[in-house]
Amino acid sequence: MTLQAIDAFAASRACLSSPLAAMPIALTLVESGNAEVLRKRAAQILCDGLALDCAECLFVEGSGRWLGRDGDSVQFDCSDFSHPYAHVIRSGKSLTLSVGDARTRLDHAGFQAQVANLGAKKRLQVRPLRAKDGEQEWLGVLLMVGDGNTFSTLNDDPGMTAFEELLCQLWARLSREQGERHRSRALRDSLAKLNDGARRQALAEQLADDLLGQSSAMQTLRQQVVRAAETNLAVLLQGETGTGKDRVARALHQLSARSKGPFMAINCAAIPESLLESELFGHAKGAFSGADHAQEGLISQADGGTLFLDEIGDMPLALQAKLLRVLESGRYRPLGASEERCADLRLVAATHQPLREQIRAQHFRADLYYRLGQFPLTLPPLEERRDDIALLAQSFISDFCARETRDEMGITPAALRLLQRREYPGNVRELKNLIDYACAMTPQGADIDAYVFPNEQTFPGEQGFPGESDGQVASASQGNNSGLSMGLSLPNDIDDLRQTLRDVETAIIRQRLMHFGGNRAQAAASLGLPKRTLAHKCQLLELDTK
Repeated sequence: MTLQAIDAFAASRACLSSPLAAMPIALTLVESGNAEVLRKRAAQILCDGLALDCAECLFVEGSGRWLGRDGDSVQFDCSDFSHPYAHVIRSGKSLTLSVGDARTRLDHAGFQAQVANLGAKKRLQVRPLRAKDGEQEWLGVLLMVGDGNTFSTLNDDPGMTAFEELLCQLWARLSREQGERHRSRALRDSLAKLNDGARRQALAEQLADDLLGQSSAMQTLRQQVVRAAETNLAVLLQGETGTGKDRVARALHQLSARSKGPFMAINCAAIPESLLESELFGHAKGAFSGADHAQEGLISQADGGTLFLDEIGDMPLALQAKLLRVLESGRYRPLGASEERCADLRLVAATHQPLREQIRAQHFRADLYYRLGQFPLTLPPLEERRDDIALLAQSFISDFCARETRDEMGITPAALRLLQRREYPGNVRELKNLIDYACAMTPQGADIDAYVFPNEQTFPGEQGFPGESDGQVASASQGNNSGLSMGLSLPNDIDDLRQTLRDVETAIIRQRLMHFGGNRAQAAASLGLPKRTLAHKCQLLELDTK
């Protein structure tokens, strides 16, 4: 049917003798890669075949409310009858009128711009284009401009009918294929985002073993670490001392595409200024006094991997300039060397110092700061993640027991409440040191209790730690509580006196029972209590020491 239709169209227009002469026209249309190309080719065929002044196919956009033009932002409202396209869409019939009439009778600005340069005696014809299959969707309209006698017999021309049918069939097929491709692409993109999100979430959950904590601050940090690891951008870790910047740096390396490469780290504040440049860039033999042999620097050793510069705020200004060049060009020169070398590395820097203040004080280069901060990450202080203290404490206890080959121990609710109330200027590092001390002070087979922690004003090795003074133990065994009171950590923000007194009583009784090896009779005597009263208190306070 299609071949016959094209053949009829070509024969009627060009009086072609061969029944296959219409094939080039059909082939031109069929080979169109998309609907826009098809519309342009169809318009050109009509212009050439009918000797038209111009021809154009306008398309109905997805919502069905607007007609658009290829390569033009002008839209025609299908319900706006100030242009002939709306009449044709509504009636489903072709419309023929002179250009002069169109100029006077219609006032749509976009349509008037189309006919402004056409001769007034020319005629225009607008024909509806609609798929003839079961879906019967509107495709658009066909605009043709030519001499008057061109359109007189066009409605009854079988060649024109065949041409329109072929155009509509191809147009509908290409539009549906394009729509299907768009839907498939959207589905693939949606699935890819879901899969990507699931993958990132799985990686963030894996990080929970290294970056402990279920607080919202830590969950956000782990997600940001996963995102940063996917890039090759320089990462600047900022946060208070003791927040775990070294752990985050290692996590970034392990999740990155460079995970199989080396991870090199250096604390810029721990290396003397005179040696730091050699440590970073290396040196050639004889570069300075004592350089008996050449040495590779950390930049060279980190090639293909990650270089972690801790406390970069303490790096001298002269070295900052050299480091900036490495970041921008990947090139560096060891001390005393005559040739430059190349290094492909990912830089992770960390600092607890306010670098913007350092820049204002001219102690840190602004250009290096902005180059380092391509992907800034701020680590939350322990103050903002107090919900994680119990999880962190238990992890540190397990680490201590494994490291010191001690039996597993727990921690009492009173001790946890004490830890929750403390201030931690040293953040997670300070909490870890507290737990290590408490584990060391807790006897085998017992759980960590509140009384083993030092006061917030004291530090390991200073007077005031429970158990350090023989006088404390002696006075306790004699029933004098003055020594014992020095070992109790009483917070300044008590908001529940009954619970605090219960905690203190629990700590005293537990300590006394532990001192007497669980002998309740001796413990009761030392506290001036009947044995039965002590047993009752042990039951009320849920003390299971026998």
